[in-house]
Amino acid sequence: MKIKNIIFDFGGVLMDWNPRYFFKDYFKDDEKMEYFLENIAQDEWNIEQDRGRSLSEGTDIQVKKFPEWEKEIRAFYDNWTVMLKSDIPQNVEILRKLKNTDYQLFGLTNWSEETFPYALENYDFFQIFEGKIVVSGTEKLIKPDPKIWHVLLERYNIHAEESVFIDDNSKNIEMAKTLGFMTIHVTPETNLELELAGLGVKI
Repeated sequence: MKIKNIIFDFGGVLMDWNPRYFFKDYFKDDEKMEYFLENIAQDEWNIEQDRGRSLSEGTDIQVKKFPEWEKEIRAFYDNWTVMLKSDIPQNVEILRKLKNTDYQLFGLTNWSEETFPYALENYDFFQIFEGKIVVSGTEKLIKPDPKIWHVLLERYNIHAEESVFIDDNSKNIEMAKTLGFMTIHVTPETNLELELAGLGVKI
């Protein structure tokens, strides 16, 4: 089957986001920082904002649960832009190269509807997608729920078996495989151009 579409996750693939970029200086104590991120402002909590819960509601819920951490919890989204450190240049370079090919390019991201506009405004490479981006917070669906892939497929009238899906999360990769996508699991060591070439993508 000929590859026609290349679908990018953003965080960990094109964008380097990590709450530690802010909280390292905030706490100046790695042990305390890790405790906070694993037990108070944990991934499971942040994911609900990516699923569509408002930042203010998510913050208030956690403050009620952990009132002694109120200052730190409120600091999370107040300083979210510091956590978005930069793009991942080697992968963005591949995206820019793909712009000049016949492949259709899409984004499928777990991202809060409230914070995603900041990335759109501050990183020009997002314009390469020409608006063909499915954001979990807008859809109120989140990977690895298969429904969010179906939103992408149906909205843009594309087929999984003609598409490569690129993500840094192994659960998302496994789900995409079951849905018929070719996949690339990105790690810090991944050479994305080589991986795409291995699937027959010509850049």
